[in-house]
Amino acid sequence: MRIALIAHDKKKPEMIDFAYENRHFLQKHQLFATGTTGKMVMEKTGLPIHCFKSGPLGGDQEIGAQVAKGEIDLVFFFRDPLTAQPHEPDISALLRLCDVYEIPLATNRNTAKMMIKSEVKKC
Repeated sequence: MRIALIAHDKKKPEMIDFAYENRHFLQKHQLFATGTTGKMVMEKTGLPIHCFKSGPLGGDQEIGAQVAKGEIDLVFFFRDPLTAQPHEPDISALLRLCDVYEIPLATNRNTAKMMIKSEVKKC
């Protein structure tokens, strides 16, 4: 499975914790991320991650292109609904693409946990 990781600035620590807690699951899959999120997760977890550009430079759009090409199977986009900054990735375009191509997208930690539990049960 090919999994994308994206997080708004205030949610990056939460993404790092989530990835660390679920590293045994994540290490079995190909991981992709926006630049800053990916580098931070790699540093703290040791997981290999292909990093695109950072969100403000179009990394979320690169992931969106991967979704459109059928090259991403699952997206974890931990967004900050209350204080997202103008330079941070806009989830609306990626959410639309995931809906069009029926790719599961979790916008918070609890939904992401449920998706992982669902996948573990399938194995």
